[in-house]
Amino acid sequence: MSLVPVADHLAGILAGVRPLPELEVRLGAALGHRLARPVAASLAVPPWENSAMDGYAVRFADVAEAAPERPVTLRVVGDVPAGSPEDPPIGPGEAVRIMTGASLPTDADTVVQLEHTDRDDPAAPLASTVTVLRGPRAGMHVRRAGEDRRVGDPVAAAGTLVTGPVAAALASTGAGTAWVRRRPRVAVVATGSELVAPGERLGRGRIPDSNSLLLAGLVADAGAEVAAVEHASDAPGDLELVLARVVDGAAPDVVVLTGGVSQGAHDPVRRAFAGSDAVRFTRVAMQPGKPQAVGRLGADGPLLLGLPGNPVSVWVSFLVFARPLLLTLAGAPDDVVLPRPTLAVVETGWRTPGGRDQYLPARIAEAAGVADARDAGPALVGPAAALGSKSHLAASLAAANGYAIVPAADQGRHDDGRVHPGDVVAVVRLALELPHPAGAPRGGV
Repeated sequence: MSLVPVADHLAGILAGVRPLPELEVRLGAALGHRLARPVAASLAVPPWENSAMDGYAVRFADVAEAAPERPVTLRVVGDVPAGSPEDPPIGPGEAVRIMTGASLPTDADTVVQLEHTDRDDPAAPLASTVTVLRGPRAGMHVRRAGEDRRVGDPVAAAGTLVTGPVAAALASTGAGTAWVRRRPRVAVVATGSELVAPGERLGRGRIPDSNSLLLAGLVADAGAEVAAVEHASDAPGDLELVLARVVDGAAPDVVVLTGGVSQGAHDPVRRAFAGSDAVRFTRVAMQPGKPQAVGRLGADGPLLLGLPGNPVSVWVSFLVFARPLLLTLAGAPDDVVLPRPTLAVVETGWRTPGGRDQYLPARIAEAAGVADARDAGPALVGPAAALGSKSHLAASLAAANGYAIVPAADQGRHDDGRVHPGDVVAVVRLALELPHPAGAPRGGV
């Protein structure tokens, strides 16, 4: 069987996949989902002119010449705390005490902060006069209505992940609900009779089941819901029983299997789907992660991805194949589904496999003296594990904050089959996602 390019295998996984249904939910329930529809402001931000300081609302003409050597005394005719609906009139020579966030009286155009008056105690009783000791600029400490967003301005694009800041932005612009995509439900099934639960005593030939925890964490990091975590032994028929229980009980959109997809005599996934057209087994031109499987459990059943069993292969395979699938189902934009690699300079070299694209768990760090590490060449990269990309190095995954990609075509640059310090390679960082841009901000800094 010839090796399939990584891009072709991914295209086969995503072919025909559409985002999950949309639903309208309250903003609190939208957290962790992706917007199904763009959101525009139905309320200006701020909704009215308000004070940016505790102080006194005044008419600029009355205090323009105020200075320590020529203070200006005004008569206090009102008090406006935050949330007050009051709009006291202000005539010549008058002022209104005002708190931060309170609506600016219609007759005022400027706020003098408390510290620039003789009434600098915000908890003091309201006095009949206030003396301004320093003249403000016209319009000083006034937040203009709509200076952040006007009614109709874009707030968030479809596909945006609803984080706390995004939900706050929606609320501040008048939304109480949002149309979101349902989060994908994922069942994780680790196969292998050698696996024992974490922390249990190991017999000869047994190993801890780290893959279940690895996948559950990666599923959650991708914004999907972990619907079930199961284990199937290599015994004939056991995987079929586990899959039937998972599909009936957890109603997943996707089932992710680990192990049993290679050519071994006891590989349960191959045995379970032998002679079936439902699951396609593939050898992908990548290292680690060559054996892969993709299919569907029943005509209307969940999608199935079969990943290799070694932990580094699971990690790489999930990030390259399963994560894009889950993000597509969740309605993520294209540039989030398939992040654009950046370039980094190799700090510590490593070996390459030859003949296959290499995906190396890596430590990516900022290069000293470079301000922006998103552009080509400003970052340094090295292997997360001292032994490189060998697929069993589970403990070293904790040190990886991304992966390096070395295409097979680039592996002949050196006769020794290595990537050398000073080489430039493509890297993908595992980082927090920024909200997808919906429009330029109104102001500047």
